[in-house]
Amino acid sequence: MLIRIHPVDPQARLIRQVVDTLKQGGIIIYPTDTIYGLGCSIYQHKAIERICQIKNVQPQKANLSFVCYDLGDLSHYARQLDTPVYRTLKHYLPGPYTFILPASKEVPKILKTKKYTVGIRVPENKIARCIVQELGNLILSATLPGEYVEDYTDTEIIHEKFGKLVDLVIDG
Repeated sequence: MLIRIHPVDPQARLIRQVVDTLKQGGIIIYPTDTIYGLGCSIYQHKAIERICQIKNVQPQKANLSFVCYDLGDLSHYARQLDTPVYRTLKHYLPGPYTFILPASKEVPKILKTKKYTVGIRVPENKIARCIVQELGNLILSATLPGEYVEDYTDTEIIHEKFGKLVDLVIDG
């Protein structure tokens, strides 16, 4: 299903619809600061496995990241950070960056890598942040599969190509 959410003033009713989908183990395609990404709740193991199948990777070997609402979420999923590292994060986030940090014990087992790290993002995109805030936990995020992912900016094309593999495509 393709839904349109206003990028500056996201409609609360549509954000709740997205969150209900995520809570039921659904997968979404949603806008980020850069390109559209695949997302699911970090606590929905079957959804994580589905994303990995779509990307044709194993969960522990996949380049997946967590989308946070703000830096306050870091204390749960990343080990304690030195002051200079925290200042760097505070300077660049929210923004279109993923920071690789030491993972905490709160990271779900299915997502723990051998390096015991986690990718953390705090996007500037209002839709993504509203979804995380309403959900109450982080979104697992991955790029769309394919050779030319930077071409995935048209939601009609994205919906046509991936709509049958996911539960919602958000045009934002």
